[in-house]
Amino acid sequence: MAEAYIVSAVRTAGGRRGGRLKDWHPADLGGVVIDAILDRTGIDPAAIEDVIFGCVSQAGEQSTNIARNAVLSSRLPEEVPATSIDRQCGSSQQALHFAAQAVMSGSMDVVIAGGVESMTRVPMGLPAILPEKNGLGHYRGERLKERYGDIEFSQFTGAEMVAEKYGLSKEVLDEFAYVSQVKAARAAQAGAFDDETVPLEITGPDGAKEIHRVDEGIRFDASLDAMKQVKLLREGGRLTAATASQICDGASAVMVVNERGLKSLGLSPMARIHHMSVMGGDPVIMLDAPMPATKRALDKAGMKIDDIDLFEVNEAFASIPLGWLQVTGADPERLNVNGGAIALGHPLGATGTKLMTTLVHVLRARGKRYGLQTMCEGGGMANVTIVERL
Repeated sequence: MAEAYIVSAVRTAGGRRGGRLKDWHPADLGGVVIDAILDRTGIDPAAIEDVIFGCVSQAGEQSTNIARNAVLSSRLPEEVPATSIDRQCGSSQQALHFAAQAVMSGSMDVVIAGGVESMTRVPMGLPAILPEKNGLGHYRGERLKERYGDIEFSQFTGAEMVAEKYGLSKEVLDEFAYVSQVKAARAAQAGAFDDETVPLEITGPDGAKEIHRVDEGIRFDASLDAMKQVKLLREGGRLTAATASQICDGASAVMVVNERGLKSLGLSPMARIHHMSVMGGDPVIMLDAPMPATKRALDKAGMKIDDIDLFEVNEAFASIPLGWLQVTGADPERLNVNGGAIALGHPLGATGTKLMTTLVHVLRARGKRYGLQTMCEGGGMANVTIVERL
């Protein structure tokens, strides 16, 4: 079977809810990262055979196949097709898997995978909330109710359950979140994100044109004492807004090719996809699927946790990567070395390829070989991707 290679990986810098990217339509954000891939590779746009984009809230401006609308907002010719997928927070990581599977099968040679989410313009949960409010039903059918009763499927409940399961105190969660902010601030100040981010033109508060290329969620003056004072998300809980991922607007994309694509386009690979898998788990606790999924992925790849040089584990809530560290025994110094979603934001459907973009760039910057990415997903699922820097 053919191999799958990442030859280009880009992302926008994140924007806070109602922040610097609020005026960007999500289809246009998607078009920008597609065009950035074309600019960086210099290939003929007609060489792209498919575009696969993840997006969670596929309603309003993100409805009607946002991937296709991103293609039509880019320089790609109309002949390039596109499809949108939803594996909740793992949507664009799954888009990458589908793209890799396509080129490995030989049915395609060049595919763009990515994702987009404007959480400002299409609020989280809108696709479920709107139909229910208008009398069009709920996603829980009778058979699902028979199996799970009235148990709440909530990421917030799940995050607290994970914290309790692994004995994570509020103090430990606060400290992890603070360190995420510190790492992100240091990385941004050192220019660590410069090669991976695409500059976007925005209109500033004074009406003047500005360039947005620094993640808006980073708190360069973060204070652990201040973070400790943030109100709990739930009475009696352990998590706060400071120890949860930031609502974020953004887009990301990677180009995936096989050996035939490398040769025909004259491209050099950044990384090879070494392993990819996905696993389901308990939909109630929901967010601890990355733990068993990582073990299974390493077993299938014939690797041990210490074989991996760097990890990107999405910081949906601080309890997730902390629980993951506890279960896997991974070196915390190798985890989210440039900060995570607590500082940089979690633009839902864009986060999968956003994390992969950061991972392949930091592997190259630090001269490391293997990287592993995983993330918790709504419904109790987790994708795992292992890449080898080339």
